Amino acid sequence: MKRIAAYSLLLIIGLGGCASTRAELASVGRPPAMSPIQDPQMAATGRRQVVMPMPAPQNNTTSSNSLWQSGARQFFVDPRASKIGDILTVNIQIDDKAQLNNTTGRSRDGTISGGVSNFFGLENSLGRAFPAGFDPANMVNANGSGEFSGTGSINRQEKVTLTVAAIVTQVLPNGNFVVAGRQEVRVNNEVRELLVSGIVRPQDINSTNMVQHTQMAEARISYGGRGHITTYQQPSTGQQVLGILSPF
Repeated sequence: MKRIAAYSLLLIIGLGGCASTRAELASVGRPPAMSPIQDPQMAATGRRQVVMPMPAPQNNTTSSNSLWQSGARQFFVDPRASKIGDILTVNIQIDDKAQLNNTTGRSRDGTISGGVSNFFGLENSLGRAFPAGFDPANMVNANGSGEFSGTGSINRQEKVTLTVAAIVTQVLPNGNFVVAGRQEVRVNNEVRELLVSGIVRPQDINSTNMVQHTQMAEARISYGGRGHITTYQQPSTGQQVLGILSPF
């Protein structure tokens, strides 16, 4: 059985390695392909509509001879994003630091004892089924103890400064915008990809049609890359499989 399990593991690693090897051989001498222009909602949110609790809708009544448009923020045309398909700029300024230290200690002792002093007058007959010196009054006697001690620490620092254009993909019933944006840059056979999505209030968009990432609810920001450098920075397929299946 151990030999069969070992052969199966080698087969899985070999198949995974063959697939990755074919992909790498096919891309020899070629830069990583860039994604085609597409709906950013599909890339960032998977085309799922955002559903959230909404207040009761209100009917805005306007006069037919009025020069003021319903819902307008000013008399002239507002250059800021206001409907599906409009573009706005998301400014990402992340500078986070976190430092945590935890210490945990635990110990426990337990003792269990039990016996039979009277059992329908048969307590003395129990000794026939047990070795010599059996005492019914002390049939069970067990002791147990446990001790645990653990320490952990986290020291993390992250700093990201980016600006990306996003598109309004949905207008919620309360007037908030669902925005999604995607940006790809290819430099020296390496593609850097930035994804951003979230919910923005119209009043948080400033006069330059820009919104800060801290003003986005349910913000999802992803910054990564793909290419030869990123591939070699990751463990090989065999190491990843062994890391998943190994119990040690």
